[in-house]
Amino acid sequence: MLIPKSITCLKNYTKEQFIKDFISGIIVAIIALPLSIALAIASGVSPEKGLYTAIVGGFIVSLLGGSKVQIGGPTAAFVVIVYGIIQKYGIEGLFISTIMAGIFLIIMGLLKFGSLIKYIPSSITTGFTSGIAVVLFSTEVKDFFGLKIKSVPSQFLEKLISYFNNFHTINFESLFIALLTLGIIILWPRINKKIPGTFIAIIIVTVITMIFKLDIPTIGNQFGHISSSLPYPSFPKVSFAMVNELMLPALTIAILGSVESLLSAVVSDGMIGGNHRSNMELIAQGFANIFSAAFGGIPVTGAIARTAANVKNGGRTPVAGMVHALVLLIIMLLFMPYVKLIPMSSLAAVLVMIAYNMGDWEAFKRIFNAPKSDSLVFIVTFVLTIFLDLVVAISVGVVLASFLFMRKMSDITEINYILDDEEDIDSNEFIENVKMPDHISMYEISGPFFFGAANKFVAAVREMGVPTKVLIIKMSKVPFMDATAYHSFEMLHNVCKKHHTKLIILKIQQQPLDMLTKYGFVEMIGEANFCPSVEDAIDRANVILN
Repeated sequence: MLIPKSITCLKNYTKEQFIKDFISGIIVAIIALPLSIALAIASGVSPEKGLYTAIVGGFIVSLLGGSKVQIGGPTAAFVVIVYGIIQKYGIEGLFISTIMAGIFLIIMGLLKFGSLIKYIPSSITTGFTSGIAVVLFSTEVKDFFGLKIKSVPSQFLEKLISYFNNFHTINFESLFIALLTLGIIILWPRINKKIPGTFIAIIIVTVITMIFKLDIPTIGNQFGHISSSLPYPSFPKVSFAMVNELMLPALTIAILGSVESLLSAVVSDGMIGGNHRSNMELIAQGFANIFSAAFGGIPVTGAIARTAANVKNGGRTPVAGMVHALVLLIIMLLFMPYVKLIPMSSLAAVLVMIAYNMGDWEAFKRIFNAPKSDSLVFIVTFVLTIFLDLVVAISVGVVLASFLFMRKMSDITEINYILDDEEDIDSNEFIENVKMPDHISMYEISGPFFFGAANKFVAAVREMGVPTKVLIIKMSKVPFMDATAYHSFEMLHNVCKKHHTKLIILKIQQQPLDMLTKYGFVEMIGEANFCPSVEDAIDRANVILN
């Protein structure tokens, strides 16, 4: 159903719920403020662009989205992608690819691709999120330790080598501020769980930096002037060549955005007992990305941590998300000059904490107990995310998972020869006094009959040699078959035709029957040779033999 939750949720809206949504929106805005700034800087853009993203994108996600409580904004998953796009194509390239990603997301929603999220294995999602967490952590080492490096390499190994070669330039004042920020974030929830520890930590360390006049980099001396107003929307000039070149980055943003936003919606459904509209959520994410880029923002998606905070603080309708965006707008208009005073090392500490919480580190313990195929997909996706890029990691992960799944399915499928003995016929098909006459043989196919298992059937046909005068193929345990399986059937028919053998199909299910009908196979061997029971099949065989 392509109707925003904001429309259906407000039919029976009460004053009491508005108060809860309003308070939750303010709290989530306070959480989002330092995160949006930190994620923007880590992505390679100026701090205010993170706020533009949370304000514009967050408001649209709540207004048009298919989830009651989803909070949209910049997330850590996009940091690596955005940084890479800016390095290669510049800020204009980022805006164009974000708008293109928005269009892709809208198309995905209209084509009802929202339900496809359930087909992505958890081993892939945990693999690339943990990989992103490691990469994100690696990007913050310079600011965390205050290292004096002019330009940090983008490649992971080169980055580590650069840190090692320049570690002697460590700034202990920056390190102190970073560690103090981490300590406050970790310990603050013991004092107060309502006010976010990140917000408190940023205020405290900024005040300390000012009072003691610490010689450490701040947002102000790194970025200079920071705009405190929302810019007018403008769309970048687009050429066909640029669109063609940015197709892959745009698809990457769209795929990652859809996966993260729908995972966030699923998590929030579990928390509130709700049921999100996945296709409407994709459409909302699409519009949010288009307008975020138009206002100078970066990619938008559903933020799991902020969405969870919204739920925990009483938010139950999209009003909370809209309040969160409006509060961020007010903060930006009134207090943006003070953002310049925030130490870079404190923001690095915030992102280190995000990276730690983002990774599924328990998954590494489960590797030894999990199925080998799942562990292999997880490790491959994790390693490729770190050393190559997210597109390669997800692509290889999906292909590898698909091949391993097909292998499992083909292992399940069996081709068995049934002897002329009553005990070889399934107990639910047992018929007294039924004995396989001479010149009749029966084979049974069990499991999904697709291209991965068709080779087993072909091998069985070849081993058969000269078939008996009547060959019965039992298909009661075949839920579906594909074109490759049909061609193996056609090969069997040709073998039977060559040796003047009649073919009978026993207890075929609907999908395989529909496929054989479409290909003309039913007409080829005769409808009378499709039998619903063992007794009917043997009676039909006797008629043929006589």
